Amino acid sequence: MMIDMIVLCATLALSLFFWILSLTMSTFYGTLQPVSPWRWLFSILVPLVVTVRAVRRRSLDRSGALAALLVGFVLTMANYSFFSTLLAFFITSSKLTRWGGAQKKKIDAEYKEGGQRNWVQVFCNGGVPTELALLYMIEVGPGEIPIDFNKQYSASWMCLSLLGALACSTGDTWASEVGPVLSQSKPRLITTWKEVPTGTNGGVTPVGLVASFLGGATVGVAYFVTQLVTVSNLHLADPQWPIVMYGGVAGLLGSMLDSFLGAHMQYSGQFQPDVHFISFKNTKGNNNLKESRSVTTTERRHHSLTVFFFCDD
Repeated sequence: MMIDMIVLCATLALSLFFWILSLTMSTFYGTLQPVSPWRWLFSILVPLVVTVRAVRRRSLDRSGALAALLVGFVLTMANYSFFSTLLAFFITSSKLTRWGGAQKKKIDAEYKEGGQRNWVQVFCNGGVPTELALLYMIEVGPGEIPIDFNKQYSASWMCLSLLGALACSTGDTWASEVGPVLSQSKPRLITTWKEVPTGTNGGVTPVGLVASFLGGATVGVAYFVTQLVTVSNLHLADPQWPIVMYGGVAGLLGSMLDSFLGAHMQYSGQFQPDVHFISFKNTKGNNNLKESRSVTTTERRHHSLTVFFFCDD
């Protein structure tokens, strides 16, 4: 109890310090708008509470907790919709990672109960969204805006890119956690469509593909609902509901891209004298694939789905 009170007092003091700092900077630089003290408090306190609970539930190790604090603070400060999307990804992925543990241990000898994520895994999933959130704050400052390419083209692009990156990570996680447990059929290698053992890099199942779409749609719903709650002028902007469908498609395509990269760039086989190769050489680790997939999905979404859903011309 005493530690919790100390942490709360430190959080309040830190929030007050940054608020005063933002007021001072806005005085000397007229173009800068001061950030509300409540936003500072929320951006520091809420990610801290979520991270502490995640460490206690063994969803994060210590290095992962420090990385999560940084990612959570930046996304929350930039836009509350970014935070809710990140929170939806983290909570659902953590619960699904713990779900069906006994069956997953039979498939993966390195499976860890609770799925403790370290700093590398946190930044591979949250690095691109953090960069986009920083660019968003440079463009329009902290705050929530409707996605409207006619009025806020660059900022809207950044919002959808960030949503696409997190939807991609969520869809891939849902597919890899749900598919092996619920699928009644063997996965098929995405490059050749031949049946492969469960757990093979690049293997996909119908259950996993559906799960990836639902995972992406879930973070889309989180973003959409937060927009409804926090943005006051939505009636003046383009319809926001396509965000949900956009998230689902990004989750599906991100999962398929991850499987394609895994089939080509990660080793799958049995280390025995008469070893049988299933897929290509190990040129990238799984964390590197997650980062490559996130970047690629973010790039592609701008040139296709964003224009289709939100642009009039």
